[in-house]
Amino acid sequence: KGENGTQFVHTLNGSGLAVGRTLIAVLENYQQADGSVVVPDALRPYMGGLEVIPANGG
Repeated sequence: KGENGTQFVHTLNGSGLAVGRTLIAVLENYQQADGSVVVPDALRPYMGGLEVIPANGG
């Protein structure tokens, strides 16, 4: 519980949102021609500042 008896919402296994669909949407919209994926600005703090996920094998 937080201040004033506020209760915080928790999710288990991503049950609060469609994690798979969200991830696929990011991959589809930010994938480059060479197969790499540009990490959106809003997600970079959660990815340790990573800007690009390189293509596998390429």
